[in-house]
This record gives sequence, C-alpha cells and structure tokens, in this order.
Amino acid sequence: MTFGFAPPSHSEVPPGLGRSLEPAGWASSGIPLLRGPREVVVGLHARHRPGPATSVVAVLGPDDRIVASASFARPAAGSDGWECRNVLLSQLRRIVPHDLRRRRPARTAVLLTCRDDSPGWTEEDGAWMWGLRDACTLHGLRCGAYITLTRTGWQVLGEDRSGRRPRLGPTDRSVRGDAAPPVSGAPGRAAVR
Repeated sequence: MTFGFAPPSHSEVPPGLGRSLEPAGWASSGIPLLRGPREVVVGLHARHRPGPATSVVAVLGPDDRIVASASFARPAAGSDGWECRNVLLSQLRRIVPHDLRRRRPARTAVLLTCRDDSPGWTEEDGAWMWGLRDACTLHGLRCGAYITLTRTGWQVLGEDRSGRRPRLGPTDRSVRGDAAPPVSGAPGRAAVR
C-alpha cells in the first residue's frame, strides 16, 4: 500500500513548473509604465556598460530616477523562474534594504537584460519576468519594466516602446558583477539610502 501522492509524469508538468510569464500575461498583470524608459536605459547603460549575457537590476524611486543598481552575469540558459528570482533577490539585498514594512511599495525594480540574439521574447525572458515579479513581492518593491538590450537597440517587453540607442555594441565590456557607486546630484541617479 502506498501513501501520499504519486509524482506526476513529465508530460503533465510544464517546463519551469509554470514559473514563467509570456508578454500577454506580463502586460495584463498591471506592471506600471516607465515615464521615461529611454532615460532609464541610457542611465543603466552609462553606469554599467553591460555586455552580452549580462543583466542589470535597478531600483527606481517614486520619481522614476535610479536609486541603486547592480549588474551581474546571468546563469546559463535554461534557467527556471525560481532560480532567476533567487539571483534577483540576492542582488536586491546587496543594493537596497527591503520595503516590507510599508503599506504600499514606494520604489520600483526594473530589469535590463543584454543578449546577442533577436530582440523578441524568449522562454528565458519569461523565466526572468516571473523571477522579477516574485523577487519584488518578497523584497517589498513594485514590479517594473523588463527591458532587453540587443545589437539592434532596446525594447520594453510587454509594451510597444523601443529605441535604437543605446544598444549592445562591440565596445561594451563584460560584467564585473558590481553595484554601481551611488552618485549624488547626477541626472538620473540618487544616493543609496
């Protein structure tokens, strides 16, 4: 006699156990629009000069200005949304204290992902979108935009906003895995508090 549940067969379990979001699901989940996506992308690109296979997580204040950010090398392709969430949580914990005591989130986290392939949505993007949304909930932040940066330019996935510059270029260096030093008074940056 066997007690408990029989493990489901692989055909019954979707890849990533549902820890992935498609652009339509992302767009319908109420992600707030960035007031100036180009300024955010330009600011993050200037701070981190990310290369392929690099991501930059940033926290924006209520005025959509960058409060803190960190760049990191993404794990190998095929990552699950759970792994993506854990990577993002560790980066967020390095750069800002949590906002779990607030009634409503005052700050927003956004993710910029750099890659050498096409600018459209991929399954890996779906895992990172799920991870960003879940990490924001666990850190007390509002979930913000998911942005891809390729050789053709940048694109806010789930929205129809994109641009040709900045873009991933041959001069962009590889990731160091560092948090950007806070700079007071510079446009698009504020001191980390």
